[in-house]
Amino acid sequence: MSPTTAPAPAGIEPAPLADERLAEIGTMARILRRPEIGALLAAVVVAIFFWTQNPLFLKLDGIANWTDVASTIGIPAVAVALLMIGGEFDLSAGVMTGTAGLMMGVLATEVGMNIWLAIVITLAAAASIGFLNGYMVMRTKLPSFIVTLATFFILQGVNLGVTKAITDQVAVSGIDLAAGYESANKLFGGSFWSPHDFRISVLWWILITALGTWTLTRTRVGNWIFGVGGDANAARNVGVPVMQVKILLFVMTSFVCALTGIMIALRLASTQASQGVGEEFQYIIAAVVGGCVLTGGFGSAIGASLGATIIGMAFIGIQFSGWNTDWRFLFLGVILLVAVLVNNYIRKRAEGARR
Repeated sequence: MSPTTAPAPAGIEPAPLADERLAEIGTMARILRRPEIGALLAAVVVAIFFWTQNPLFLKLDGIANWTDVASTIGIPAVAVALLMIGGEFDLSAGVMTGTAGLMMGVLATEVGMNIWLAIVITLAAAASIGFLNGYMVMRTKLPSFIVTLATFFILQGVNLGVTKAITDQVAVSGIDLAAGYESANKLFGGSFWSPHDFRISVLWWILITALGTWTLTRTRVGNWIFGVGGDANAARNVGVPVMQVKILLFVMTSFVCALTGIMIALRLASTQASQGVGEEFQYIIAAVVGGCVLTGGFGSAIGASLGATIIGMAFIGIQFSGWNTDWRFLFLGVILLVAVLVNNYIRKRAEGARR
């Protein structure tokens, strides 16, 4: 025995070292660790603020207005959030909504195709573009920012050039004259709950948010998405099919954005070549406000939907308040900056909240 080591007193067991991984986490710490908690608090604050400006804001007619805007942002935002959790971006997400509407419109009005067949072909084409985006990113190892930015410009050029070549203008109209329009519009572009007339897209928004949440929290694929976004190499080493997961996320993003574009085109019975351009930033803002981080591996579908809710409330709330609508983009910028700071603060506090 070393002369510097004293024997333990007889009959006394040495205290085992505590494993910090087994430390109990308080209820408040668990709440703070939820990615969407910051967006939830912000949504409550924004709702109360605009309600004080105009009490109609939180009445059913007012809610129908801002959920209409929020739904067409929230549906793509959920898919974009899952892609961001997986560590990638898709800057073609916004223009894809316009591409889908134009493609469906051209097939239905110029080719004379039944609207349902046009929808199926459009969704299949969108999924193929998403597959190409994901395959290029994974095979070339180029940043998804660059690959999807190229896709953005390609689709924008196709939208303008092809539409003008076929219709002699940069828009497609008369979609409501196509065979099958009434049934398709009822499912994708109609409204419900008269006389408040909530848009059917709100129900699709809730459904897609629920599916995204279930995927992330209840399935193996959800664990894979968090894994490839947090550390792709570590995920690959434990058997996660990184390439397949990321390609699937790109396919899903393009598919969901195309579905949104179809909803908008059916609702308006027309669409323009400029539809969706720039909206990809709103999807990303919604995801970031909802708790997603740009480095991947963290976020939630519910958070992205809450972020979209805030954007919808801001756009309609500014109108309800009688303000100049040009201020809405300033409002978006402020929301984004504040949300990032608040989410970062909450996450740091939660990490140190073990007890």
